[in-house]
Amino acid sequence: MADDKSEDQKAEATEKPNKVEETKKVEEETKKAEKEVKQKEEKLEPKKQAKAASAKVEKIAKEIEGLSALELSELAGHLEEVFGVSAMPAMAAAPAGASASGETGEAAEAKSTFTIVLADAGSNKLAVIKAVREVKPDLGLMDAKKLVEGAPKEILAGVKKDDAEAAKKKIEEAGGKIELK
Repeated sequence: MADDKSEDQKAEATEKPNKVEETKKVEEETKKAEKEVKQKEEKLEPKKQAKAASAKVEKIAKEIEGLSALELSELAGHLEEVFGVSAMPAMAAAPAGASASGETGEAAEAKSTFTIVLADAGSNKLAVIKAVREVKPDLGLMDAKKLVEGAPKEILAGVKKDDAEAAKKKIEEAGGKIELK
């Protein structure tokens, strides 16, 4: 019996150093893997700009980063409305098309640029929403719906005569009423 105990103790004594060595190996491998991950993250991290932004701008940027896509769309629409700017270049504002009937009058012919205002959506709002989105493709469905339901609203500004007449024709064919200013 004494021999059995001594053999068990010998086996345990040889196993303990093996476990310690295995533990050290695992720790080394873990540190190595963590180091590799850190290096990869540093490579993927965008380079910081040389010019540091003010604390106020940083705060705004952090807030914007937390917004959903829908909230970002609403923010863009709000900024366009408040500051009177558009994210779309003026050249692509309205597709060129055939001119409408001469309802614009002599005063409109003297002008070189026009502002298109949706005066009334009419009874077929769905068709008017689709026409507004054709005329102003940068609008999402919800933005176009809000614009149509909030008539009178400005649709396009600083548009050439031909483009303004084409947009007017499309929207009026859909059932909306347009004013060219």
